[in-house]
Amino acid sequence: QVQLVESGGGLVQAGDSLRLSCAASGRTFSSYDMGWFRQGPGKEREFVAAISRSGTIKSYADSVKGRFTISRDNAKNTLYLQMNSLKFEDTAVYYCAADHGGIYQVKTGKVNSWGQGTQVTVSP
Repeated sequence: QVQLVESGGGLVQAGDSLRLSCAASGRTFSSYDMGWFRQGPGKEREFVAAISRSGTIKSYADSVKGRFTISRDNAKNTLYLQMNSLKFEDTAVYYCAADHGGIYQVKTGKVNSWGQGTQVTVSP
């Protein structure tokens, strides 16, 4: 099972950008399909973005399409989420997730591994 550690969260103003990272250790990172999820205050955890193990297939939630970009560097065992034009409603704890079952499996949230989360707060 892969271990995941997120970083890069913080307090920003609406319109700013942030890049989240998720460092993976343990089993071979490149064998995992990966994703980002978030959980806002009083809300359920929701899908944000997913990427295939090779990085060639990506999927986004409609709420972040055109503003967020998911990427990965298999040589560095790291997943990224570039977040631009941040909005107040993007405020949440962001989690990375890993699974062997394809990005559509990742999108369901039924995955093998979760990180501990990193807080992103966007002031209006």
